[in-house]
Amino acid sequence: MPVLDTRSQILLKTLIERYIVEGQPVGSRALSRHSGLELSPATVRNVMSDLEEMGFIASPHTSSGRIPTPQGYRFFVDSLLTVQPLDQTRVRQLKGQLQGDQPPRLINAASHLLSDLTHFTGVVVAPRRKAVRIRQIEFIRLSETRILLILVTTAGDVQNRILYTRRAYSPSELVEAANYLTENFAGYAFDQMRSRIRAELNQLRSDMTELMTAAVEAGSEALEQDDEPCVLSGETNLMDVEDLSSNMTTLRELFRLFERKTRLMQLLDLSNRADGIQIYIGNECGLSELGGCSVITAGYELDGQIVGSVGVIGPTRMAYDQVIPIVDITAKLLSNALSQARNEA
Repeated sequence: MPVLDTRSQILLKTLIERYIVEGQPVGSRALSRHSGLELSPATVRNVMSDLEEMGFIASPHTSSGRIPTPQGYRFFVDSLLTVQPLDQTRVRQLKGQLQGDQPPRLINAASHLLSDLTHFTGVVVAPRRKAVRIRQIEFIRLSETRILLILVTTAGDVQNRILYTRRAYSPSELVEAANYLTENFAGYAFDQMRSRIRAELNQLRSDMTELMTAAVEAGSEALEQDDEPCVLSGETNLMDVEDLSSNMTTLRELFRLFERKTRLMQLLDLSNRADGIQIYIGNECGLSELGGCSVITAGYELDGQIVGSVGVIGPTRMAYDQVIPIVDITAKLLSNALSQARNEA
C-alpha cells in the first residue's frame, strides 16, 4: 500500500466520507470547502490526480469528480476510519431485542437485528451442531390418538412435536414409555437410539414399540429441521440500494448466492479463525457475486471459543463507522445470550 502524506490522507478521507453520504462523484471545489485545509482547487486537483494514479480513487466518464475504488476504501477502513463504540443506553436497548430461551431463536433474532439496524442484509452462521444427545423425553396425552412429545437435549434445546397413534395410550403407559426412553437412552444421539430400538424390538412390548419408534423419528426430524446453518435476513433491503439495484444482472447473481448459502458460509467461516472484526471489500471476498459489496463480520463465542459468526452484507458505499460497531456489539450480545440460555436450561 503506497504511503500517503497527511494532506493526501485528509483529502482522501474527506472524499470518501462525502461520497458515502451523497453517492455522487466529489469534485475539487467540494473537497476544498469540506476538507478544512486552506488549499486552492488547483492544488486539490493535483493531489486528486496523484491519488487516482495510486489507485485510491477513480474518475467516472460522466463527471469531473472522483469516487473511491476498493483500494481506496481499504486504506480508509484500515488507516483513516474512526469508530465510536455504541453508548450503553443503546446497548441496553439492543440487548432487550436479543431475547430467546433457545439457540435457534437467538440466531434468528440476531440476524433480524443486524438487518433492521443497518438496512442491509444480516447473516448469522450457527454453531456447528455436534451430534444431538437426549437428556429427557416426556409424553403428554392430548386426545385418544394425539400425544405431545417433549424432547430436552443435553445442550438445553427443547422441542415439541405432536404424534398421531393408531391406538389410545393411557397416562400410565405414557409415563412408562417416557421413563424407559429417558433411563435407557439419556446421552444417546438419535441415530444410536434408532438402531438400538430396532435391535431390542423383540424385548419390548409390541404395543409400545410404535410409540417409541414414532418418538425417535419425530425427534430426529424436528432437530434436523431446526438445524439451519446460515440464517439470512433482509435480503430484499439490497434492492433499495441504488449502487446494486441499478444492475439487475449483479443483483440476480447476489440473490442466487444467498439461496445457495454454501459458498457464502465458506467466507463467513473465516471469521471463526480470526479475532475481532473482519472486513472484506469488493473482490477481497473471493466471490464474484460480492464484487460490488462489502462484508463485515465478527465471531461470537461460547465457553471462550468462537463457535459462529455474525455479519452484514451491503454495498461498498456504506457508513463503515456505523455498521462496524453494530456488528461488533451484536456478536458480543449473542455470545452472552447463548451462554445465559444454556445456563438456564
